Amino acid sequence: MATEAAGIDRPLLVDDFLQERRYQLQLAASAADEHTLVCLPTGLGKTTVSLLVTAERLHEAGGKALFLAPTKPLVQQHADFYREALSIPDDEIVIFTGDVKPDDRAALWADARIVIATPQVVENDLVGNRISLRDVTHLTFDECHRATGDYAYVYIAERYHADAADPLVTGMSASPGGDTEEIETVCENLGLSNVEVMTEDDADVDEYTHDTDVQWEQVTLPDEVLEIRDALNEVITDRLEKLKSLGVTNTTNPDLSQKDLNAMRGKLKKMMDNDQSDGYKGMSTHAEVMKLRRATELVETQSVESVRRYFERQREAARSSGASKASQRMVADPKVREAMRKTESFDGLHPKFSKARILLAETLGINEGERAILFTESRDTAEALVEFLSASFDVRKFVGQGDKEGSDGMTQKQQQETLDEFKAGAFEVLVSTSVAEEGLDVPEVDLVCFYEPVPTAIRSIQRKGRTGRQAEGKVVVLMAEDTRDEAFFWISRRREKKMASQLAELKEATDDIEETVGDDGQAGLDAFAGGSDGADDAGADAGVAGDEGTATEGDTADGDATEGDAADGDATEGDAADGDTGDAGLTDFAAEARAGGDEAGDAEESGADDDSTDDGSADDGVVATAGVDEGVEVVVDQRELDSSIAKDLSTRDGLVTRLETLAVGDYVLSDRVAVERKSAADFVDSMLDADRSMFEQVGELSRAYARPVMVVEGTNLYGQRDIDPNAIRGALASLAVDFDVSVLRTEGEGDTTELLATIAKREQETRDREVSVHGEKTTKTRAEQQEYVVSSIADIGPVTARTLLEHFGTVEAVMTAPEDDLLEVDGVGPVTAERIREVVGSEYE
Repeated sequence: MATEAAGIDRPLLVDDFLQERRYQLQLAASAADEHTLVCLPTGLGKTTVSLLVTAERLHEAGGKALFLAPTKPLVQQHADFYREALSIPDDEIVIFTGDVKPDDRAALWADARIVIATPQVVENDLVGNRISLRDVTHLTFDECHRATGDYAYVYIAERYHADAADPLVTGMSASPGGDTEEIETVCENLGLSNVEVMTEDDADVDEYTHDTDVQWEQVTLPDEVLEIRDALNEVITDRLEKLKSLGVTNTTNPDLSQKDLNAMRGKLKKMMDNDQSDGYKGMSTHAEVMKLRRATELVETQSVESVRRYFERQREAARSSGASKASQRMVADPKVREAMRKTESFDGLHPKFSKARILLAETLGINEGERAILFTESRDTAEALVEFLSASFDVRKFVGQGDKEGSDGMTQKQQQETLDEFKAGAFEVLVSTSVAEEGLDVPEVDLVCFYEPVPTAIRSIQRKGRTGRQAEGKVVVLMAEDTRDEAFFWISRRREKKMASQLAELKEATDDIEETVGDDGQAGLDAFAGGSDGADDAGADAGVAGDEGTATEGDTADGDATEGDAADGDATEGDAADGDTGDAGLTDFAAEARAGGDEAGDAEESGADDDSTDDGSADDGVVATAGVDEGVEVVVDQRELDSSIAKDLSTRDGLVTRLETLAVGDYVLSDRVAVERKSAADFVDSMLDADRSMFEQVGELSRAYARPVMVVEGTNLYGQRDIDPNAIRGALASLAVDFDVSVLRTEGEGDTTELLATIAKREQETRDREVSVHGEKTTKTRAEQQEYVVSSIADIGPVTARTLLEHFGTVEAVMTAPEDDLLEVDGVGPVTAERIREVVGSEYE
């Protein structure tokens, strides 16, 4: 039992609000001296450590503090804590999420002493030159184990170390990585040179922790469920036979690991890069295998109801325009249709449902417990469990913010109200997707039940932190016998056992980390682009399809678009083509290629929720600069933030980036130069897009800017889809000759970045031209003006405009032509003719 501690009395802290814990003071003292990674078990006050450092820095160094947390609920929670604990006026502790408009953020930033924010919003504001980190004297990265790959933490850390006058970084995590290499990567990416680790075994910590009893409960699947799984496995085996014939796999075992599937995808990608048509066909088959594996995972580990809902979504997807062949083949297969029928007719109960009810009855009834949490990966399962358990207990759900078909998400306000009521004892059982798993201040509970094992030490530790804080608690893991549940469980146990020894190794490796990162954290950041490659998806070798790739719900909280990080799954389906041309032979291949490895990251298929996506959607063209020194300016369309180009440009000396929602183009480099950027795949897709063709986009660009540029990015332009290379060459020729657009090829995003910077500097420094998002088109010839007037009618575009003028001779004749005469013109169909007459002949309102 912890002894009663004295209150902490320090500048900027509310007197006696915080109880003195020696280990927190020790960690804060270290973190106040240098860039520090603080590793402390869940529930033992990592946030308090950061708050102590923030208070000291603001008192001693002045400036402002920035606290980053990965989800909106966490941001709100931390803001509430800071406002209670600090004697700083509440209006000087502000929240930055996508719900706050950009112009408001710019104004709030100027006056704030502490900003608590989601990382994607800060990333957007930095790229858009709305804020400056120069005066930030303390930057905290909560749940800092996310600082790998292209997650926003990495970019923000690089900018902070480069821009701040007096930087200090604190990274906080209960579980910083699966091995020493991953932890070192996090330190390098954040510029951390000191590592402070405390475990529950440390004397100062031990008195504040309690034993957590971990047990697992096996359940046996009924024959009806096994029959559904076996029917799907037969189809998987058949598809693997096809992939084996292509030489990309040696196995037809439907239980093959995700690592094997990733290897297959890599081989297929190489075949596609070499213009081998079998590569495209194989990728489509691979996508189908991923979909089928997701279905077997749901029926084995979740519920028949969840797989039934999944099949419904797949049927809808197969019927939609632009549907992938993978979806169409899957739902048409007789064995799959048989499995679908069995799910529809199944009227039994998945044994995990019964076991969960028994466990809750024992905990809340027999043992007189007060609260329990039941975690599941699937929103479908969460909602089914709430409905089932409500007959016996007072149950509420806790899911992400995104709406899905047949399922409404929860707003941030609803999430907070639900947590407040749970803490207050208003209900006894919280059924949650993984949004409540990471860092949220969920109260102490008597039982945490895993509906399915989680194959990573990180997520398992986060969950178990919800129990055993104030008294002995229990964690139960439900496992379906002879399914991937068992493999996931043992992987989780092995990794958790390794975590303690790895953290001990980390203490010993501090000197090596300092050599790698450098005393000021800058050496590691110099390797910003490549330093994060060491953090592999821990679930890939665990045989997990869309699990460790699924991380926690709410991850995307801020616009991290891959399902791997998302909210219980913020991602878009990888097999969605850019438009339906009605020609399956041309449209399927690009979609299938994208679908191949992304199906496991399909938010819908993962059963995941789209949580508090915070990707700057409120950034609607508002410009608010941060007072950065003048330089060459590049205006970036905010939709380009998905690429690394805008971020790379924003870090260049002498370059200033500005975010807007551009009407035309992706980048504006002067009053006469605007650039439309397309990857090789997008270029070919947009040739075929029936809704909005590339030529329509370029026509608008050329009407607005005197020197329009099309950048085609990627080296495999002629290997995209099953299209005759001469058709692609014809499109390139049309852009150059018919539209007077400069077509430039680049090898990749890095090459594009260099090209854009070069053009911008040449225009603005050498040619002394200004930047204008409205363009400065040169005086049009009479013919160009006539084409412009006609092309603007109902957005018919320049090609049809020329054809109409050649047929009728004058603009007036086009305007007065009856619908029947319009239909005589090549390229004008009934829809276009009707639109022309409607626009020209309708009354102005």
